[in-house]
Amino acid sequence: MGTEPRECVPEQPARARRWAWAEWAPLVLLTVAVLAGAALWFAGAHDAARLVWAAVTVVALVPAAWTTLRQLWLRQFGVDVIAVLALLGALLVREFLAGAVIAVMVATGRALEEYAQRRATRDLRALLERAPRQARRRTPDGGIEVVPLDRVAVGDRLVVGPGDVVPVDGVVEESATLDESVVTGESQLVTRAAGEEVASGVVNAGAGFGLRARRNAAESTYAGIVRLAGEATARKAPMVRLADRYAAAFVPFTLVLAGLAWLLSGEFTRAVAVLVVATPCPLLLATPIAVVSGLSRVARRGVLVRDGGSLEQLGRARTLLLDKTGTLTAGRPRAAEVVVAPGGDRDEVLRLAASVEQLSPHVLAAALVRQARERGLPLAEPTQVTEEPGHGVSGRVDGRMVHVGQLAGEPPEWAGRLGERAERAGRSAVWVSDDHGPLGAILLEDPVRPDARRTVRRLREAGLERLVMVTGDRPGTARQVAQIVGVDDVIARCSPQEKADRVRQESARAVTVMVGDGVNDAPALAEAHVGVAMGATGATASADVADAVLTVDRLDRLADAVEIARYARRIAVQSATVGMGLAVLAMLVAAAGRLPPVAGAFLQEGIDVLVILNALRALGGGLRRRDLPAHTRELLDRYAGEHGGVRDVLARLRDTADMVATRPDDPACLPALREVHRRLVDEVLPHEAAEDQQLYPALAGPLGSDEATSTMSRAHVEIVRLVERIGGHLTAQPDGRLRRDEVPDLLAALYGLDAVLRLHLAQEEEDYFSLNPEEGSTAPGR
Repeated sequence: MGTEPRECVPEQPARARRWAWAEWAPLVLLTVAVLAGAALWFAGAHDAARLVWAAVTVVALVPAAWTTLRQLWLRQFGVDVIAVLALLGALLVREFLAGAVIAVMVATGRALEEYAQRRATRDLRALLERAPRQARRRTPDGGIEVVPLDRVAVGDRLVVGPGDVVPVDGVVEESATLDESVVTGESQLVTRAAGEEVASGVVNAGAGFGLRARRNAAESTYAGIVRLAGEATARKAPMVRLADRYAAAFVPFTLVLAGLAWLLSGEFTRAVAVLVVATPCPLLLATPIAVVSGLSRVARRGVLVRDGGSLEQLGRARTLLLDKTGTLTAGRPRAAEVVVAPGGDRDEVLRLAASVEQLSPHVLAAALVRQARERGLPLAEPTQVTEEPGHGVSGRVDGRMVHVGQLAGEPPEWAGRLGERAERAGRSAVWVSDDHGPLGAILLEDPVRPDARRTVRRLREAGLERLVMVTGDRPGTARQVAQIVGVDDVIARCSPQEKADRVRQESARAVTVMVGDGVNDAPALAEAHVGVAMGATGATASADVADAVLTVDRLDRLADAVEIARYARRIAVQSATVGMGLAVLAMLVAAAGRLPPVAGAFLQEGIDVLVILNALRALGGGLRRRDLPAHTRELLDRYAGEHGGVRDVLARLRDTADMVATRPDDPACLPALREVHRRLVDEVLPHEAAEDQQLYPALAGPLGSDEATSTMSRAHVEIVRLVERIGGHLTAQPDGRLRRDEVPDLLAALYGLDAVLRLHLAQEEEDYFSLNPEEGSTAPGR
């Protein structure tokens, strides 16, 4: 738990200092020895200087030769052999200074490699070091006991103290302030209200709070993250296929060139000079440093990649297949609309449904309860609750028996029309009924992620040429989502086996990435060159077979990972090709007798340092996303939060428009119209005006110009015009009833405003609010 990492804090700097000394000590000692030899040389003690340089050469040669012999015994032939031959050759031709410089060069390379790997993998190691190991659990008698993490069971009530790491996935029992940066990659503190779910691994940044365990430790989020981090750090910094391809050609070329230089000139010194400048530090170090740097960067963005080979494949990907539910969509149903019987009350229908559903574990029940609480509706405690799988839940609320689920019997006319409307919109209807018949229906939808369309555009810009959505959902719903996000092809009603077959077909044509979030996606993830699971849920099959896991529930991090992978691979290729190109030129000059071993050693040292420093560029750069100023992020958060209230007004607007269309003579019609107009004037118009005055100017810089928000400002003008048009109709109704000749134009204004506002909100959420990297700000109104 959180107390353990705090106890370890004082040891961290001391351990880091020991590691730093261990890394640089051989280089420092060898450099001092070489300089001492130089001092002896200039003092006239040439023999002593040669002896010191020879000793330095031997000190470097013995461990390098031992390592190479072990590799050869295991039938592993690598580029290390060139360094050994160069050191041995320098001793044989008595070029002791050249040998000493090679020794310093090899030590420099190793020190830089260890430094770069330590820096690049510190984010992954930090995950392992701070893994919780115990938890505080409430006892039946009201006390608190500290127990090992593996003894925590689902349903246990835990206490998370200030500064503690949340030990398991759970539900907070009171408001909590959390630092979720380790899991999500974001630094801003977040507040979770009572009843909200939290992931293990996040840090309590406020007062202590109660937590009810939702998963045990092995199945929790942080367990999956730790396992993946362990796999990533356990593997040696990968030479990967890129370096292997270079090495396969470079080593034979070096040996042949050195042999020809010796054979044709009769001077063994030339062969040694060729071997000296061929010491392949660019190949041994630059490539793995760039790749490991990429692994570290994607980890900081909330994406854990298992190894360098997977990162390299991600950087070469050309085809992307995405599951729909939970990947392009939120994966959690949302109550999009509440429709009631003629004369009914929307809030009352939602309140009754949510009251009954409080005791149901179904995911739809959670959506209804969440929606009712967001609206501030007072939920009653249900009694006589029964649930029939596939049909719904029944219970008594405030003395009346309420059923939530499927509609029994022949539906009335209005209910039949509503069912057809829900089918056309791709929504699911949950009916709310009592003993007298249906009271209304709650239309549920799985909303498209606000950042999905922008992410798809970024993936195309990163080099992915073909994007395909595969889903088991209905063709109509699948096509709607595909059109919104902008993929190239859509395959609906796709079984898990059919998904795997399609991934196999695409993989035969190009390097393919598959993204999914469910257990049914596991076969497809396994077939792809790179399988990416949405969310590290530890025990799920999708996370177990995936090559990468998004530890934060944000699709845009996939685009970040692809861009970083491509950049890291480009830096790796650049470092290797430039370094080896310079080395080959130097080898040709050495073979011609124009570069003595000592000069070649210094030249190769410069080449090595150059390419290693270039490889360290992979620790930054490559991302196309814009970093927003803190003030702009605050504005985005504020206006994104206000969208929930605007959507509530929208629902009232649609209900009022339906009432005007079907019952214009109803005495309640005009008061309802006046109320919705009041809310439009008091709530919606001030929100739109404030966006124009504050938010849009703040976005001009990050987006490049004022023109980027001009279409949204034009939408504000149209919203104001339609609200004023509705207000004009209201002033023309002095007798308390709607005039029949005014109804068509009034309906045009009401339904027009409904359409414009819905489109405007969707565009803002996709184009602007998805810019905000802070978790939770990309889903306004959910």
